[in-house]
Amino acid sequence: MDSFLYYGDNLEILRNYIADESVDLIYLDPPFNSKADYNLLFKEPTGRPSQAQITAFEDTWRWTEETERILKEVVDIAPADIVELMISFRKILKHSDVMAYLTMMCIRLIELKRVLRQTGSIYLHCNPSASHYLKILMDAVFGKNNYRNEIVWCYKSRPMSKKHFCKKHDIILYYSKSDKYHFDWKANLQPLSPVTIKKYKYKDDIGHYRLVGRGIKGSPIQSAKDVDIEWENTYPELVVRDYLKGGYPIEDYWYIDIINQSARERLGYPTQKPEALLERIIKASSQEGDVVLDPFCGCGTSIAVAQNLNRNWIGIDITHLAINLIKLRIKNMFDMIPKRDYSVIGEPEDLAGAYELANQNRFQFQFWALALIDACPYGDKKKGADTGIDGFIYFWESKDEVKKVIVQVKSGKVGVKDIRELQSVVDREKAAIGIFLTLEKPTRAMMAEAAGFGFYTSKITRKDYSKCQILTIEEVLFGNQPHLPGDFRISPFKKAAFRLSSNQNSIFE
Repeated sequence: MDSFLYYGDNLEILRNYIADESVDLIYLDPPFNSKADYNLLFKEPTGRPSQAQITAFEDTWRWTEETERILKEVVDIAPADIVELMISFRKILKHSDVMAYLTMMCIRLIELKRVLRQTGSIYLHCNPSASHYLKILMDAVFGKNNYRNEIVWCYKSRPMSKKHFCKKHDIILYYSKSDKYHFDWKANLQPLSPVTIKKYKYKDDIGHYRLVGRGIKGSPIQSAKDVDIEWENTYPELVVRDYLKGGYPIEDYWYIDIINQSARERLGYPTQKPEALLERIIKASSQEGDVVLDPFCGCGTSIAVAQNLNRNWIGIDITHLAINLIKLRIKNMFDMIPKRDYSVIGEPEDLAGAYELANQNRFQFQFWALALIDACPYGDKKKGADTGIDGFIYFWESKDEVKKVIVQVKSGKVGVKDIRELQSVVDREKAAIGIFLTLEKPTRAMMAEAAGFGFYTSKITRKDYSKCQILTIEEVLFGNQPHLPGDFRISPFKKAAFRLSSNQNSIFE
C-alpha cells in the first residue's frame, strides 16, 4: 500500500504534497457552517461519557482578512465562470458567514479538481442548508456536464420537530472530472425481491436468470424451451443475466442508518459517518489499487473503508486529535503501523519538530504530546478556567477499583513551582500518580522535588511507582514511557473492531 496521513491545513497540503491528476476518487465531508462546536467524546472506565469532551472542530465560519485574501486569490487565478459566480455570490451574500464558507470551499475545490485524474470522481457530502450553493459552485468548478447525481442519504434519528418536517437526510453531490469517468454500476446491486424472482422462471446452468415470458409483457418467448443460442443476438435488450444474478442498480436515494450509540463502529467522533455509506461510494467509483483522498478525514471512516477494499488512500486533517484517533483506528482494525505500512506527514518526529508545533499552536502540541503516552485529553483549554489537568491515564487496581493518573503538559519554561502545583492537583483529585510532561529539560531542583513525594504501591503488581514522574518530550520520542502498571491500563478511546482487509488471508482459511 502507498498511503499517507497528513496533519495540517488541507489547502496547503494539497498544494505542497499532492501531484496533478494523481487521485482517482475524492470524498469530502467538510463542516457545514452549522455554527456548532463538535466535541470528541471520550469514555470513563465505567463506560459513561467523560468530562474530557474536547472540541474537535468549530463548525463556524466568519468573514476575516484571511477570507478576503482567499477571495482575491480566487479572482486572480480561477477561470472566468468561477470568478463571475463568486462575485455574484458576494453581491447577494455580502460578508456573511455563508459567503466566508463558500470562499474557503471554492479555493479548495479548485485544488481538488487539479489533483483528480481525468477518469476520477468527487463526492461532496453536505447539509441541505448549504447544498444549493455548493451545487452551483460545483457546476462552475467541475462543469455542469460532469454532474452525475444528487444523492439523498436518508437516516433515522431520535430528535423530533414540531415546527417543520423532521430533517432526516444529507445531500451528497457526485461529479466526475470528465465523461470518461470510472463507475461500476454492478458494485452495489440491490437484491431482487421474491416476487420479482418468481417472474423469471428460467435459470441456466451457470446460475443466471433470463427474461423468458411466462406472462411478462413484451417477451419474445413463452417458455424456457424456446431459449436457444440465437436468442441473445436477436433480443440483446432482453439479456439481463448479470443484472438479475446480482440484483438491480441502486437509486439516488439511500436508506442507510446512522451509527447507533452502542455500535462497535462508533468511536465518539462528531459527525462520524457509517462505513456502509463510504463502502457504497468507494466500490462504485474506484478499483483496487486506486487512490482515495479525503481532505477532511475526521476520524478516518473513508480511510478505514478504503484500506479494507484494497485502495491506497490519502487522509488530511487539521487537528492532532483526529490524526491520533485515525492512527489508533487503523492499528486496531488492520494492525497497521505508521512509517511501515503508511506514512504520517506533518507530525513532529524530533525535538525540533516538537518546538515548531508548540510555537505554532500550543493546544495542538498538547494533544500530540498526550497521545505520545496514550493519555486522554481533558477539558477544553480555550473555554473556562485552567483546572491544572491536561490529561488522564486510568488503570485497574482491582477488579472493582480504578485509579487515575493526572498528566500536565508544558511547552514553556518550567520550575519547582510547577511540580508543587501538579502534586496539589494530584491530592485534590485523589489520584495515584502525577505525570509532568515537559518540552524543556527539568532542573535538578524539580527532580529533587518530584522525588520527595515518594511512591505509590500497586495492590496488583506489588511494585512501587514514583508518585510524581517527570518525562521530557525528547525522552518519550526515544521510547521512554511513564512507569505505570502497564498491563492494567485502560484506553480512553473506543477500540475499533478488528477486520481483515480483502487482501489479507484469514488464519482460519
